[in-house]
Amino acid sequence: MFDNKVLLVTGGTGSFGHAFVPMTLEKYNPKKIIIFSRDEMKQWEMAKMFAGDKRVRFFIGDVRDKDRLYRALDGVDYVIHAAATKIVPTAEYNPFECIKTNINGAMNVIDACIDHDIKGCVALSTDKASSPINLYGATKLASDKLFVASNSYSGEHGTRFSVVRYGNVMGSRGSVIPFFMSIRDKGVLPVTDERMTRFMISLDEAVKLVWHAFEDMVGGEIYVKKIPSMKVTDIARVVAPEADIEFVGIRPGEKLHEQMIGVEDSYHTYEYDEHFKILPAINDWDHCPSRIKNGVKVPEGFVYASDNNQEWMTDEELSDWIDQHRDKIGNL
Repeated sequence: MFDNKVLLVTGGTGSFGHAFVPMTLEKYNPKKIIIFSRDEMKQWEMAKMFAGDKRVRFFIGDVRDKDRLYRALDGVDYVIHAAATKIVPTAEYNPFECIKTNINGAMNVIDACIDHDIKGCVALSTDKASSPINLYGATKLASDKLFVASNSYSGEHGTRFSVVRYGNVMGSRGSVIPFFMSIRDKGVLPVTDERMTRFMISLDEAVKLVWHAFEDMVGGEIYVKKIPSMKVTDIARVVAPEADIEFVGIRPGEKLHEQMIGVEDSYHTYEYDEHFKILPAINDWDHCPSRIKNGVKVPEGFVYASDNNQEWMTDEELSDWIDQHRDKIGNL
């Protein structure tokens, strides 16, 4: 699909970009992958990893700057929108800045994609956009709605927009596994609540979900990968079996369990072998055969959350994953 095509990744120096670029270069033969981001030092460090590969280019810019986006998207075929203000406390204390990036930036990406006749754009979302309780989640829900609705006004340009939704990526910067690993020598690991659960997804799985979205989408779909869950206390025990666990209480804006699909979405959600697909309620797109394909409607009232999941990761599976990725954990 991406053979001899030009791709652009907003926020491409983040965890997703570091996985997406090498995997896509290996599986496909794109003409060019453009990394669009605002941090020149991260671009400098990432460029060293792809030195000599002329297919990987770097473009300094911010999704808040529509003019810069318009310049960057010249000649681009597909866009992956990964740029976001993501840290929950940062968003709570800097709400205007979060809105400028996550909502205004999404609008800029959409406008630029339509005006440049981009073939397809996939935006990355988060579990926190499902029944949001913090500002980050609320801005990503708004962003999701923007990308879904944009399919109805791309008109003759024919640009297709869809969304992929997943939770915290295993081993990524700021996630629980590298955090526990960094402090395990202290002998005590802080856990907010003994009941807390989290979805477990790898970067490879996140990238493959984006590939699938590009191949499958008609426009307006939200793709949710089926992934296992794990209790945070079990994660702590695997990372540091000798350490004690201290329960410190849930932080502001934090959920006890992650949720990917809420009860309100169940009326428009279909199940497939490896994922779910939330279809738009607008324009009767949730009844569109070309969007539904071979999907099976989920029961009314269905909720996909980390505590009611049918699939759970074992201690042994997590331990094996850590052993295989130890040199990358916390650097992604």
